[in-house]
Amino acid sequence: MKKLSIGKKTTIISNLLIAVIIAAVFTVGFSSQGLVAIYGENSIAAIYRGNVNNKKVSLMFNVYENAAIVSDIVDVLDGYGVKSTFFVGGCWADDNGKTLEKIVSSGHELANHGYFHKDHKKLDESANAQEIELTEKIVYALCGAKTTLFAPPSGSFSDKTLAVAGELGYKVIMWSSDTIDWRDADEEKVFTRATKNLSNGELVLMHPKSHTLAALPRILDYYIGNGFSVVTVSDNLS
Repeated sequence: MKKLSIGKKTTIISNLLIAVIIAAVFTVGFSSQGLVAIYGENSIAAIYRGNVNNKKVSLMFNVYENAAIVSDIVDVLDGYGVKSTFFVGGCWADDNGKTLEKIVSSGHELANHGYFHKDHKKLDESANAQEIELTEKIVYALCGAKTTLFAPPSGSFSDKTLAVAGELGYKVIMWSSDTIDWRDADEEKVFTRATKNLSNGELVLMHPKSHTLAALPRILDYYIGNGFSVVTVSDNLS
């Protein structure tokens, strides 16, 4: 059997590498945040920012607790005449129908945060779908709002999550700024993280905490004072 020269071996290996790269290009999609594997025709990319052409900012409240604080947050938002998005956990929503109704009746947006706050990166397609669909059905049954945005708990998701969300007609929402208020019970830190390097299309992650509620008026004053409209996530994406 005729042996290949070193030069020919190198050429063959190079050609194989090129073929692999080309194949990879055709099996991935590009988003503003990098590469996202495509698992189906309805697969989507996670969204980390709204429309950068509009001077808008969105406060996103991920909710699995503290209904009374959620209600107070709605009151503050209403006092400023601004709108926000509340990503609610299904098991929480199931016990807090009146709070859901208050959010909706005030013109704020309800969105989906899964039912049991599971790690969606570790779930298969069926479990991902179950978490999203059960929450959707409960929210709709309690207040008539149809959720179309999904925020994966702890920001953990996989390509399977993206594919399932796309099939169910959802957009997967992440964030551009994180107040980390679930960890740091510090009003000043919440304010700083919510306002630092503010730019168009900002998506600011929050939770219904007492220190977040305390910082909220100052945050809104800062946004409005700097010419930003405070809107729902769907409005921000438009």
